[in-house]
Amino acid sequence: MKRSNTKNSYPNWDIRESIKAYDIDKWGGKYFSLNKKGNITVSPDGTQDNNIDLLQLIKELKSREINPPLILRFNDILKNRITELNHVFEGAIKNYKYNNQYKGVFPIKCNHQKNFIEKILEFGDPWDFGLEVGSKSELIIGLSLLDNPNSLLICNGYKDNNYIEMSILARKLGKKPILVIEQIDEIPRIIECVNKLGDTPLLGIRTKLSSRSSGRWENTTGDSSKFGLSIPEIMITIKELEQANLLSELQLLHFHIGSQISDISIIKDALQEASQVFVELSKLGAPMKYIDVGGGLGIDYDGSQTTSSNSTNYTLQNYANDVVATIKDSCKIHKIDEPIIISESGRSITSHCSVLIFNILGTSNINYTIDKNFNNSNESLIISNLLQTLEEIKELDDTEEDYSKIIELWNDAKKFKNDSLATFRLGFMSLKERAFSEQVTWACAKEITNKLNVENINCPELSDIKDTLASTYYGNFSVFKSIPDSWAINQIFPIVPIHRHLEQPIFNGTFADLTCDSDGKLNNFIDNGNSKSLLKMHSFNNEEDYFIGIFLSGAYQEALGNLHNLFGSTNIIHIDITQNNNYKISNIIREDNKAEVLKKFDYSTEELIEKIRVNSELAINANKLSIEETRQLIGHIESSLRKSTYLSE
Repeated sequence: MKRSNTKNSYPNWDIRESIKAYDIDKWGGKYFSLNKKGNITVSPDGTQDNNIDLLQLIKELKSREINPPLILRFNDILKNRITELNHVFEGAIKNYKYNNQYKGVFPIKCNHQKNFIEKILEFGDPWDFGLEVGSKSELIIGLSLLDNPNSLLICNGYKDNNYIEMSILARKLGKKPILVIEQIDEIPRIIECVNKLGDTPLLGIRTKLSSRSSGRWENTTGDSSKFGLSIPEIMITIKELEQANLLSELQLLHFHIGSQISDISIIKDALQEASQVFVELSKLGAPMKYIDVGGGLGIDYDGSQTTSSNSTNYTLQNYANDVVATIKDSCKIHKIDEPIIISESGRSITSHCSVLIFNILGTSNINYTIDKNFNNSNESLIISNLLQTLEEIKELDDTEEDYSKIIELWNDAKKFKNDSLATFRLGFMSLKERAFSEQVTWACAKEITNKLNVENINCPELSDIKDTLASTYYGNFSVFKSIPDSWAINQIFPIVPIHRHLEQPIFNGTFADLTCDSDGKLNNFIDNGNSKSLLKMHSFNNEEDYFIGIFLSGAYQEALGNLHNLFGSTNIIHIDITQNNNYKISNIIREDNKAEVLKKFDYSTEELIEKIRVNSELAINANKLSIEETRQLIGHIESSLRKSTYLSE
């Protein structure tokens, strides 16, 4: 049956219903919305004066043979996030009459791609936006790309002599690297390198705060945290730096209380403690100039504005106000010069600008249609009981408000189904009979949903009916490559069809990816500040594309993604939104082909093909394979190696 895209086909469903069903108005903020066609739109700054239709964009990309799965990266949103972060700090500094400035840095670990880092530095240049690095490889990137002499290069992570010497020498290049002491054993190495080179680095100290974080990163702070110096260790550091005539280079205090901090009160507590440490370091003779409040600035994944791990109970402006006001108060009381404020807000800057788009390849649904040709001639009591239960459910009043009878019948159906399984295991029921008993059970579930809106009733005894009837939608993507946090830490991202929002989604479903791993699935979705195991989905047929978008996925996912089942990187398309609701492609980072992925694991494609060719010759000699079949096999292999690791048309 051909699908119609008109409102008349779905008289009880419109765009407002879709917005409510997927919470688009909450998590989408000013960047994502729906248009009159029922398609997701993207706006660069929330004005809605200039936006683009995601479905139209995907179709045009496909016409260029750029197929899903792919990542759309909107440069204008990235620019807007950087601009807004700097503006809120400028506003707070002006409002609280703070006597210094804000200088943000971007943590490279959030996304390592060269084009991405270059865009961040381009958009952040008016505010001297810098970089934070945590390894020697990242330090090399920072030294190469950071050209603004006023931008900071915060050097974190484990540091050997080579790392320290690069930092010292980079200062002579006109860069502004600040070497942050995070382990007590780094001090003698720093002193050794200073004596060797005859030059000094700018230094910082990372402190372990007693203030606790919350959510997934609760255990990354406090005395057991991975990085940072305890207060006694800070005192030792001050003494050793003073003895080495390096105390004059100690200018920065750094702290970090975890990622995606949902509760502003936790940030306030940490700021109060860190501000006092800053003041005391100044009193001890260090010319303190900077305070780095680290990362942790969260985003509202579910739009609930709460303290859940997927949300935040504060805005960007709230955050900036508390940072500025707290530091100012501590410095004012002790008559200490107010420092330059630094933050490492990678998640907040990058999450909104990237959208993963994948297409649905097929679905798997429960068959609740009863086989009318089934003959229960053996008078199986279990099957007879199931059929009787189904008839009793059908006879119930559609307006039944007392669910006790329905619950009783549903429990009966489940009990009879379990009985059929036990009987089958003992060899007293045939495979055909077992199949029929399961069909009748599913028919009971479907009949109950026809009579009751199970989703809207507070009845735990019936909640498993939704799971029983749920569909699985097979997506052309890899969870482990593109959104590893959903698997590793159960991070919930907004997941929404990018089109067909004039239609009522009539199925409840979950997603399965292309990998052969049972964990390669998505079954946790946002739900008005909570989570749910099923998502509302539209019908699917093989003749029409069905595109799904995973939003707010721009932070860490590409950096953390692995090559599970050898699924490689997707196409990454950098989009500039232009005037008149149009766009231009500023950059395309092509997806990995199979040969490139295999090479990463030390496989030579030439050797692989040659081994297959030798085996084919043996098969030809044994009359198991013809020459033409061998040619076809080798041809398929050579062609496939040049193509995407994902499925293509």
